[in-house]
Amino acid sequence: MHIIKVDAIDSTNTFLRNMNREEQLVDPICVMAKEQFAGKGQMGANWQSKPGENLTCSVFMPIQQLKLTEQFYISIATSLAVCDALRDLMIAKLSIKWPNDILSDRQKLCGILIENVVKNGRLTGAILGIGINVNQLKFDDLPQAGSLKQVLGLNFDIEEILNSLLASLESRFSTVCVSNFGNLKKEYEDLLFRKNKPSTFLNAKGESFAGIIKTITDEGKLKVLLEDEVISDFDLKEIKLLY
Repeated sequence: MHIIKVDAIDSTNTFLRNMNREEQLVDPICVMAKEQFAGKGQMGANWQSKPGENLTCSVFMPIQQLKLTEQFYISIATSLAVCDALRDLMIAKLSIKWPNDILSDRQKLCGILIENVVKNGRLTGAILGIGINVNQLKFDDLPQAGSLKQVLGLNFDIEEILNSLLASLESRFSTVCVSNFGNLKKEYEDLLFRKNKPSTFLNAKGESFAGIIKTITDEGKLKVLLEDEVISDFDLKEIKLLY
């Protein structure tokens, strides 16, 4: 995979989005930055990262075989690829906090932001923004944030982690096809943080309620068993799982 390395940039996702607009990308490509001035997380949140201490990158992956209604399998493949790469580093107790935060025990090690590329109503690609906390030890006002160095007490080579991640992404995306959806979904669900455990959630109004995560739908909505024994489906804007 072709890799573009830059010292500083506003956002690696924005860089690739503009590059695709100009060139119509057809092959996988990665842009890696030591520092991002406007890195974003889910729902517009800022991504906090000290320059040179973490892996911040975006990867364009061409998508040919997925329908728009199947786009959550992009998130599944990306989440599993990150878990593969971290497992190779001997990071234990990995889980996926829906939809795609990667945790070790209860510490968030990685955030993922996916932007789909749609042309004439068809998925043609996806831009995968991935931030992995590697060697950073302090995170201001982010009590759940953690890093690989905090978990294992070791200093890591960021470029080695990048190479492992890119290999895992290409491997996982090669398995994204209708005949393998069941396997991918099961593997993802087996890693779901707080699955089958009583948990507290916030709804869109900021009100708390109790429930138990059961599974996800084919569209990636979270299926939660509520107190009245009813299972309801929630999308990202409708629910937030508290730690």
